[in-house]
Amino acid sequence: MFLFDLFHSFLPLHNPIGFGVADFVEFALAAALVVMVMLRERVEAAARRLAESARWSMALLAALPIVLRLALLPRFHVPTPAGADDFSYLLLGDTLAHLRLANPTHPLHQFFEAVFILQQPTYGSIFPLGQGVVLALGQILGNPWVGVALSVGALCAGCYWMLRGWTTAGWALVGGVLAALEFGPLCQWMNLYWGGAVSGVAGCLVCGALPRLRNAPTTRNAALLGAGLGLQLLTRPFEFVLLALAAAAFLLPGWRRYLQALPIVAVTLLPAVSLTLAQNKVVTGSWTTLPYMLSRYQYGVPAAFTFQPNAVPHRAMTPEQELDYRAQAIVHGEGRDTLANYVARLGERLPYYRFFFYPPLLVVLPAFLAAVAWRRRLLWALGAILLFALADNFYPYFYPHYVAALTSVFVLAAVSALEFLSRSKTGRAAARLIVFLAVAHFLLWYGMLRGNQTTVLAAGRFDTVDYLDYGDPEGRIRIGEQLASFAGKHLVFVRYSPQHLFHEWIHNAADIDRADVVWAADLGEEENRKLIEYYPTRRAWLVEPDAVPLEITPYQ
Repeated sequence: MFLFDLFHSFLPLHNPIGFGVADFVEFALAAALVVMVMLRERVEAAARRLAESARWSMALLAALPIVLRLALLPRFHVPTPAGADDFSYLLLGDTLAHLRLANPTHPLHQFFEAVFILQQPTYGSIFPLGQGVVLALGQILGNPWVGVALSVGALCAGCYWMLRGWTTAGWALVGGVLAALEFGPLCQWMNLYWGGAVSGVAGCLVCGALPRLRNAPTTRNAALLGAGLGLQLLTRPFEFVLLALAAAAFLLPGWRRYLQALPIVAVTLLPAVSLTLAQNKVVTGSWTTLPYMLSRYQYGVPAAFTFQPNAVPHRAMTPEQELDYRAQAIVHGEGRDTLANYVARLGERLPYYRFFFYPPLLVVLPAFLAAVAWRRRLLWALGAILLFALADNFYPYFYPHYVAALTSVFVLAAVSALEFLSRSKTGRAAARLIVFLAVAHFLLWYGMLRGNQTTVLAAGRFDTVDYLDYGDPEGRIRIGEQLASFAGKHLVFVRYSPQHLFHEWIHNAADIDRADVVWAADLGEEENRKLIEYYPTRRAWLVEPDAVPLEITPYQ
């Protein structure tokens, strides 16, 4: 089947000149390179002028990924939330938009059990506040995805600002553009709701403040460092510890110079600490128990670190929650970790770091090691990457957003390698070509998405994964539109088949009773009657996500 699909993708499409997918790719790449070469001098001159204006550069880089994604909306609509992580973060954003840290437990909460959501002692998300804040901002502005897009724009601008502390204005602009293309319109951080960019912004603040603080231990630089650490604490508490250790290692030489700055860092960090403690108390009833720690105790997920035994659930679970628990327990493995497993896992995760680099940039990464010897302070960047890689290897699972705080450091590694190559005339030409290829890579695929849909469908399965919504494969949009077309408010019972796997459909607003649509688990006719009587004015429906075709029918 793979060979059939492979060769089928190269058949000429229906067009006047008989081009197949490979022909389009080759032609588009060649055309992009020709245009870039022809415009090179003008582009570089304009870039040099722009790079010297930090404000204009940051404004442009913040707007670039957002504008590019908005241009795709006619074909690839606002991302549709589809997973347990998405729904839990959206619940968090909705809760914060109502100026609450948690919601009261619903009297019939057994119908609303879902993965990564607590029902007792309060109803709410298990995740930290950071991503929820941007989703709440987006919801206030009209749609939670607006907050996602704004956070990605802030990340791209932040990468430029961070690089200005490490390299020249010109190379910082190159890095900012590469960040806007790599983490912009086609990236999962722009097209999912479970985050990445917020932690990346935190890393930009910390990693950009450090060299500035070393050069000038001012109140402003210390406050930026504290703000970055605080944002990371609100987003990923474990990686906050790693980022704080990395920052301390950077400032350790000549530490006496920074003693006066430490109180400012602490004061700026204090609001994030206070919010974290407050969330713990409101959600779990304990100042020191994080919501996801309570979830681990109650439901056994998220899985424990690999050096800990598998979590044991302490409450009854739905079949879907039980399935998720067993899956995470299998990934975690029985017993405690071993050195052999740890090393094997470390090697298996190397491909995940491809997320942070376009393929042309991978070619020059070995030059980063030479750049470290050339500019010794880059040794810290290499050490920070190793620290995060080794520490996060204790997670049973791994996703790029776990190390999102180092996004700007990865960009710094690529830019430093290019800058090192540019020290010679031949290397300068090679570095320029690599940057052109990276830009052409983006323009090629983005242009295809904006162009002929047949070409996109033919080539898409053979391209690097993007996270745009291709149609409505699960039928969520169609079901939502049907419900919106009916008058009144609705109660939708979700009935999974015994073969159902990991596609969460039960998701509700922070204020369940006031929502237009309430999604509930099908617990059987007798139990369901209790919920129908609780909502006497709602129309009751039934959805079976695993049925083919997927339909919504009146609940009998």
